[in-house]
Amino acid sequence: MSLIGILDSAAQGPPFKRLCESVQQTGSTGATVIAPGSLQPLVAAVLATSGPVKLPLLVVTATGREAEDIAASMSSLQPALHVVTFPSWETLPHERLSPSADTVGRRTSVLHRLAQPSQHDPLLPSVDVVVASIRAVLQPIAGGLGDVEPVRLRAGETADLHQVLARLVDLGYERMDLVERRGHVAVRGGILDVFPPTGEHPLRVEFWGDSIEEIRSFAVTDQRSLELEPTGLFAPPVRELLLTADVRARAASLASAVPAVAEMGEKLAQGINVEGMEALVPVLVDRMDTLLDLMPVGSAVVVMDPERIRTRAHDLVRTADEFLAASWHNAAVGNAVPIDLSGSAYQTIAEVRDQARVLGRPWIDVTPLAVDQELLDLDESAGTSGPVIDLDGIEADAYRGDVTKALEDIRGWLRSGGAVV
Repeated sequence: MSLIGILDSAAQGPPFKRLCESVQQTGSTGATVIAPGSLQPLVAAVLATSGPVKLPLLVVTATGREAEDIAASMSSLQPALHVVTFPSWETLPHERLSPSADTVGRRTSVLHRLAQPSQHDPLLPSVDVVVASIRAVLQPIAGGLGDVEPVRLRAGETADLHQVLARLVDLGYERMDLVERRGHVAVRGGILDVFPPTGEHPLRVEFWGDSIEEIRSFAVTDQRSLELEPTGLFAPPVRELLLTADVRARAASLASAVPAVAEMGEKLAQGINVEGMEALVPVLVDRMDTLLDLMPVGSAVVVMDPERIRTRAHDLVRTADEFLAASWHNAAVGNAVPIDLSGSAYQTIAEVRDQARVLGRPWIDVTPLAVDQELLDLDESAGTSGPVIDLDGIEADAYRGDVTKALEDIRGWLRSGGAVV
């Protein structure tokens, strides 16, 4: 559904014009917008499309479900926008459980589009808006993931089947006899089956020597080929810790130095993926990044319902800290951590705000609650200062099947000079 007419109309309203001007002026630190929840996607869409400069946005929500909803709404308001969601792990950073392959694949594909967009590849356009839950924003990410080249194949191109298979294994894909779930890869003769983490169906790549004859999707249940895949194969990493030569060397050193992780370290040193190995990311990679670091220059941060987000962030940090204090890698006596894994711990919301300020990212809070400008200026913990802009919006009734009441309200809006869609 395209609702671009609503977006164009709203963007002409004085409050929205003031918001765009205040955020896009040089040296802007952001603003506070008072708007009901139903207007949140509209605020973000106006910021992303209106004004002399189109701002890349990082939209932050309290939950992953809200992130999906806002991304869908923004795409309806402006279908030309490239809106993506950046999911969070289903696990805690220090938990001895690995995130699922489809979650990691969605994350790494977004990171690659942020780092290396391509206007010539329909699967890799530049990103206009990243929508993420506060959990995904607070968690540090292994540095350099966006620069890892995915496996990209199209019909008519040439590639060495064995090199492609080796590359997929390096990206964390598990070689199987039959592909049954995301992250699996299988080879039979000159046929390569891959289940990319971002696809609905696995893909079958048919080789004739080094030439790629065709690429089709196929059904997992009976392994029968389906329709041609015109855009080809795009297979991003399905692990956020890739076992490069450097990582394997560090794992070997860690295994000999820290008995608590010796078994895991030895397997990683041999190039074997291990469940829960992502917990060791901060001691096996050169640096940790945040999603805010990886956003394009000139980006702005839009925080939906900051009161709920602050509460959610506090709970996440507390839970993760409690888990780390009693986690599997603690020493048996004294509850002392033998290795420092704090690099992957959730940041606090204050640290993220400070980072946005250092990077020059305007910070826009969109809240349904009334805000006092004087109190906001005095409250340093509220974050960056900026104007308070009240959109003067109200939530519409749900009506719940009361057609008469809905028609009465519509007549009232029309009589008062309003526009009704």
